[in-house]
Amino acid sequence: MSVLSSSMILASGDDPVAHIVDKAIFDSPVMLSMVTLMVCAGVVFYLLLRAARSISTGPESMGNKRYIPTGSFASVVEVIIVYLRDEMLVPVMGKRLTKRYLSFLLSMFFFILALNIVGLVPFVDIQDAIYGLMGKKFDLKEHQTAAVFGGAATASISVTGGLALVAFIVIQAQGFRELGIKGWLEHLCGGHELVHGSIFLWLVIPIIFVVEFFGLFVKPAALAIRLFANMVAGHTLLITVTMFGAMAMKAGLGTLAVGAITLVSGIGAILITFLEVFVALLQAFIFMFLTAVFISLMSHEEEAGQEDPHGSQPQATHATH
Repeated sequence: MSVLSSSMILASGDDPVAHIVDKAIFDSPVMLSMVTLMVCAGVVFYLLLRAARSISTGPESMGNKRYIPTGSFASVVEVIIVYLRDEMLVPVMGKRLTKRYLSFLLSMFFFILALNIVGLVPFVDIQDAIYGLMGKKFDLKEHQTAAVFGGAATASISVTGGLALVAFIVIQAQGFRELGIKGWLEHLCGGHELVHGSIFLWLVIPIIFVVEFFGLFVKPAALAIRLFANMVAGHTLLITVTMFGAMAMKAGLGTLAVGAITLVSGIGAILITFLEVFVALLQAFIFMFLTAVFISLMSHEEEAGQEDPHGSQPQATHATH
C-alpha cells in the first residue's frame, strides 16, 4: 500500500469511522447505502441470471456435454450452490423445506456477499479524491459525500436491520403456514407435548412463552448485530492500518521512517484484506445458515428416520425452543 493510496484515503478525513458510516449524497435525502443496495442487487441479479443460463441443461443432441456449465463463473456458482444445498441446508431443513426456500436463501447469501465485497473497495475515497484533484469544491457537511456509489453498506445497522426484518417475516410466515395459529402459539408455549401434558407443567408455560416470544425478535436482531459488528470492526481496522503511512508523513517524520511505516502498514493491509474477504464470505454464509435454522424450527417436529408425507429424505428432529 503506497503513501499515495493512503493519502487518498486520508484526504477524506483522518477519522477511520468517518469512512464507514453511511452518508448522504451531497445535500440530498438519498443515502449512499441506498444506491449501493440497488446497484448490488442489479449486478447480482444479472450475474446469477447469466450463470443460470450457462448451467441450464442443453438439448439431448449435446450428449453428456449438456450437463456441463459453459464458463468458469457458472461452474463456480454451481459448485457453491450444490455445496450449500446438499451439505448445509438439506441436513438442517430437509429436502422439502430446502426446495421451498432455496431460492430465497441463496439470493440472500449472494446479495450479502456482494455488499460485503463492495465494502472492501474504497470506491467512496477514490471518488472524493478525484473530485479534490479536479479542484472542485463542495460545501459538504458532516456525513455527506460527493461519491455516488460505494461504501460499506453492511456496516450500517439500518441495512443489516432491513435484511433481518426480511428474514423475520419469512420465518414467521413459515411458522403460520406450517403450524397454523394454534400450532404457532403452542410452539411459543413449549410445544404440543407440554401444553397437553401434565397440569403441573402448566406453571412453567408463562415463563417459556415470555422467553420464546422475545426470542422471535432477538434471533433476527442477533443476525443484524452480528453482521453489522463484524463489518464495522474489520473495515475500521483495515482503514486504520492503511492510514499509517500518510499519518506518518503528515506528522513530519523523515523519509526513511515514512517509507518503513508505509511498507509495514502496506503488508499488514494486504494480509487484513485477505482476512476481510474470508470474513465477508463467512458472514454472508452465517446470515443465510442461521436464517435456514430459524425457518426449520418453525416446522413440524419429525422423529429421526421418519420420512415426511411428500416422500423426501428424513429431516433432523427440530427442537421447539
